[in-house]
Amino acid sequence: MKTLIVEDDFTSRLLLEHLLREYGQSETASNGKEAVGAVANALKLRSPYDLICIDIVMPEMDGQQALEEIRSLESAHGTPSGRGAKIVMTTVSRDKANIIKAFRQQCDGYLLKPVGKAALVECLKELGLVA
Repeated sequence: MKTLIVEDDFTSRLLLEHLLREYGQSETASNGKEAVGAVANALKLRSPYDLICIDIVMPEMDGQQALEEIRSLESAHGTPSGRGAKIVMTTVSRDKANIIKAFRQQCDGYLLKPVGKAALVECLKELGLVA
């Protein structure tokens, strides 16, 4: 499984890298702008991400904006809706408006930080990424 971890907090980024290590290759980005660039490059190389874990609150471009742009990029590359990367939003916020907005923009999951192994694995199972 090829994963992109998008997180501006170094410790949270390391935690996700550690938790996902056994499932395959992980790359990182520290904000939404970098994430959009990484996704564009991966699509151009025909090596898309299977999973993108993205924080909602980040500098330069937040997770909501990045999610919208990533889905646009996938569409522009001919990826049918629902067939692109599985995108899981990660946040400390329990704000219902953020959760609803993320799902309307086609995120596939939502995890509260700090992300625990059990919750992450359950999410990956629900998304069909691990058995």
